[in-house]
Amino acid sequence: MQSDFEELVGINSIGPKIADSVIAFFRNEKNLVLINRLENAGLNFTMEETKLASQKLKDKKFVLTGTLPTLSRNEAKELIEKHGGNTTSSVSKNTDYLLAGDSPGSKYDKALKQNIPVLSESELLAILGD
Repeated sequence: MQSDFEELVGINSIGPKIADSVIAFFRNEKNLVLINRLENAGLNFTMEETKLASQKLKDKKFVLTGTLPTLSRNEAKELIEKHGGNTTSSVSKNTDYLLAGDSPGSKYDKALKQNIPVLSESELLAILGD
């Protein structure tokens, strides 16, 4: 609530448009009243910081596509984040790896066109030593 523009854009996945929207949201008195009511009702606004298992994927951006053999998408996302990586929903020039399972679809094609490395679940687990 107290963050300025520079602090917000310094957060991974927050660009200028989102930062402006967040600032505008917290400048609106009605939103502040709602937040206060939620706090008074017992909603917890604090978040526990998760300890990383490693930095093996530090600052690497992954896109997930297809059906993985043993991990759900949520489990794969948590595993990547646990090792310092991030996930996004679409392939871009900023994508470091595509994690692909069965029936990968158009994300796979786009990654190949952009020469983005494609990993299988087993290759990801080998990198992590899991």
